[in-house]
Amino acid sequence: MPPAPPRTPLRRVSHGSLTALARSANQAPGVTGLEFLEPAMVELADEAATLHSNIERLNALSDALDTFNESFASYLYAMRMNAFCVEWHQAPGNESFVKAARDAERAAEAAKAALAATPQPSYEATFTQSESQQQDQTYMSANVGGSGAADMTYATVSARDDDIQPAQRGAAPQKGKGKAPAKKGLTAKEKKERGLKIARVIDALPLEFRGSDPDLRYSLETIIAGLMESPGGKRLLEFVKPPILPQARVNKCLIALVNRKVARKVSKGGTMVYEWVGLPS
Repeated sequence: MPPAPPRTPLRRVSHGSLTALARSANQAPGVTGLEFLEPAMVELADEAATLHSNIERLNALSDALDTFNESFASYLYAMRMNAFCVEWHQAPGNESFVKAARDAERAAEAAKAALAATPQPSYEATFTQSESQQQDQTYMSANVGGSGAADMTYATVSARDDDIQPAQRGAAPQKGKGKAPAKKGLTAKEKKERGLKIARVIDALPLEFRGSDPDLRYSLETIIAGLMESPGGKRLLEFVKPPILPQARVNKCLIALVNRKVARKVSKGGTMVYEWVGLPS
């Protein structure tokens, strides 16, 4: 009679590496009691084969890294030997002077091309010396009513004032039937009032025209004074007086005045002229 099978349950295998088929509780009792190991051994063999494959890949990666290290070390060694063996010229040679001359010629040609491409200002043939003299400006300092030397304006002196004799300027009007001669120039009060109007207009313009550039401000004041003295308007070229008032600066100032709507650009007889509008009171 065969002995009775042991009733003490066998110890379970690891739950993390073996499946539920390898558990002794799910297998029927056999003659020897080891039949439950067969599926567990099959799975263990599969895991061992996978581990062996991964180890072979790691070995191949290690061999590739060794090859790369050896090749890179050879490259560094060759670079070092090249630095030791190659003679580098530090002083300039004939080729250096030839290259410098060639670069200088190219720079000169580029400068000539840029100068030729720059448009030159064109002036009308009818712009005469008498028309330019009508826009002569004189920088004057007004000290009226104790305002001090800080109260300074830019006043326009017309060319008609030059025709007045010095004796006539200071002479008092004659009494009698004769009529006193009309004043052709501006009085100090009128000059001061016009200077204040011009200052108000400039204060309403962008900061670029109110900055610390005295040339740009003087040009703008000259143009504003010329517009005030010409009710019928003036052309752009009538303001141009190189080198004090180049055409580019005059165009820039007129555009700023038109954008601020203190002047307007109209067409008269097919010619564009600029008329003074002024600030709204």
